[in-house]
Amino acid sequence: MHIDIAGLAPESIVFETSPLAELGLALHALSEPGHHPGLHGWATATASALEPDLADRLHEAEFLWRNTFSDVFLPFAGVRGGSGRTGANLAEDLDILDRLDDERFVAAALEFTCSSLYGLGAPSPLCDATMRARALDMAAARGPQQVEFTQQLLADPAPLRRWIRRLFEDCDQAFFSDTWRRVQVQLVADARHKTDLLRRKGLGEAVAAVSTALSLDEAGTRISADKLTEGRANAADPAVGRPGLTLVPSAFGWPHLNLLHAPGWRPVIHYPVHRPELSSPAVELLQLRMEALAHPMRMRLCRHLARSAYTTGELADTYGITAPEVSRHLAALKKAGLVTTRRRGRYVQHQLDLTVVARLGSDFLEGILR
Repeated sequence: MHIDIAGLAPESIVFETSPLAELGLALHALSEPGHHPGLHGWATATASALEPDLADRLHEAEFLWRNTFSDVFLPFAGVRGGSGRTGANLAEDLDILDRLDDERFVAAALEFTCSSLYGLGAPSPLCDATMRARALDMAAARGPQQVEFTQQLLADPAPLRRWIRRLFEDCDQAFFSDTWRRVQVQLVADARHKTDLLRRKGLGEAVAAVSTALSLDEAGTRISADKLTEGRANAADPAVGRPGLTLVPSAFGWPHLNLLHAPGWRPVIHYPVHRPELSSPAVELLQLRMEALAHPMRMRLCRHLARSAYTTGELADTYGITAPEVSRHLAALKKAGLVTTRRRGRYVQHQLDLTVVARLGSDFLEGILR
């Protein structure tokens, strides 16, 4: 996934906090606690304290944050002619959401029905009969509740927009205001630190500090994200109300690294605050490791290599294959970072890196959820 920044003024790249964006990820953590093992305590306590009426309403609208991360939580990026700035508090963020025109609001709210068309600039289902039919058809796969919601939204967005705003306000009263007070200090500090890094050491250093999954090309004209998805956005696109790029830190985001790249919207990178102990390998390396272990003979070799260090000759003798064949398999395992090698006198011994292998499951989950 790429964000083109060629021709973008340095001051147009900003780090800001957003209560509404954080609320979106907090709601996601409530509905998908398996994605966020570090938040199990918070999610359990918060869910158990919800009033039944609020819990029911959250269930009605959970497709906004469970199946996709709807752009309704980042409205500052989509208001036509807007400043591109986030609100200072949730009420201001919700006021910005109110200024998002109906076409963009409906397209963002129904993103779960047309995610495959997200980056193509497809027309809003509010004004296009084909997209309208598609939205209703795709909503049917999610159940009657989503169909009813979609029908109401397409018939008249205003009542449902008011309903959603009230839902978010009730969340704020029930649990989010306390949560935001707790995490705001950390997020403001992170945004300030990254801004200072950007000014003093440049965009490359700032991007590297945001996430190991982000990189800036040598020309300084493109930011790339290592994700199992494809997309492209142009931060200097004149079609965007105010060209620029906004980076928003999140305390609830890990392991997700979200990039808003809808055509006509200001690009946004919504990133988890840095937790180095939880960093995962690149998607390409993860794929390499899984492919290396998928070969039956390499799996059999790992059975011995997990117990102790062995030479190529010992492995060849054990499995009845040639030493060159063992060397080829070991080379694939070493390239994937799964095997370590050490020399003992005239012998070279190989052993499985148990720490790396033990993390494969969590690395895989983090990679696909990123």
